[in-house]
Amino acid sequence: MACEELEALRLGLMNVLGSEDESVRQHAEQELGDDLSGPIEALSEAGSLSDIQRHLDAALVDLEEEVAAADPEAEEYDYLRGRLVAVRSAERSVARLADQGESLLDGFGEAHHTLHEAFPVDG
Repeated sequence: MACEELEALRLGLMNVLGSEDESVRQHAEQELGDDLSGPIEALSEAGSLSDIQRHLDAALVDLEEEVAAADPEAEEYDYLRGRLVAVRSAERSVARLADQGESLLDGFGEAHHTLHEAFPVDG
């Protein structure tokens, strides 16, 4: 059983961050296999942080449904629940990354404004 959500998230983040580590990409793609569809495929192909958040949320909903439908006595049940915890944690990490990015943008805007206040440009 693969951690599809986490591997797809890694690929999506690699896309967004411009990572060119082919060994990591190949490993993630190998874990996912050829039969991609739905939110996992969309997450692996994400091109922006907002795409990642949206597709990760959809993948999480699917995983929650899978856990809810699973037999608690089944051998893979604990793994599924662990996977759910890991994906929820990843979702919070991505949210923090998005918040930090927005804060960074705000800071650059404030720096730009302060620069123009200190050194007005007639235009």
